[in-house]
Amino acid sequence: MQQIQPFKYPKHKKRIISFFGLLILGLAACKPEIKKINFFDLSGYITKEAGRLQALNKPILKTVEHNGGAPETKRITIHDWNAELSLFKNSDINKPAWASSYSVQGDSSLTIYVAKDTTLKTRKLLIKRENGKVKWIVIYNHTPKNLLYDSFERLTYFPDSLYMIEKKQNVRVLGTNRYRITGLFNQ
Repeated sequence: MQQIQPFKYPKHKKRIISFFGLLILGLAACKPEIKKINFFDLSGYITKEAGRLQALNKPILKTVEHNGGAPETKRITIHDWNAELSLFKNSDINKPAWASSYSVQGDSSLTIYVAKDTTLKTRKLLIKRENGKVKWIVIYNHTPKNLLYDSFERLTYFPDSLYMIEKKQNVRVLGTNRYRITGLFNQ
C-alpha cells in the first residue's frame, strides 16, 4: 500500500505566501489618514457658544415673525442652546469631502467662503474677526429647487448681541412662507 505524502510547497513559494500574508495583515492594520481642512470650524465655534450661553442662563428677548404678520415677542430663557443654534451648526463646511468645494477670499479680519458647487446647501459663509475674536457670522444657505420645494436661509450671529434666522420656503402646493426669528441678548 502506498502512503500519501502531504503536499509541500517549494521554499520560494512559502516565502511568497508569507510575504502576501504579512502584507494583508499590515494593510488591515492601517487606518486612513483623515485630511484636516483649514476652513473655519463653525460647528466647534457654535458648540462652544452654546455651552457659554447655557452656562450664563440669561433670558433673551425672542421675536418670531411669519409671512410679514405681527411679530410676537417674549422674554424667555433658552434651555437648550445647542438646539436653538442648530441651523448655524449644521451649516458647517469643514468636511474632508468638501475640501475643494469652496473658494476662500478675504484677509485676517474678514473671511468669505463661497461654494463652487451649486448643490451644496451652504452657499456662502462670512466671518468677521477683530483681534482674533469673532465679531459676527453671516451664512447663506439654499436648498435647490426640486419637485416639492426650495428654501433660502440667512443666518446671522453676533456673539453677546443677537442671532437672527431668516427663512423663505417655496412649497409647491402650499405657496411661500417667510420666517424671521431674532434673539437679543442682554435685554
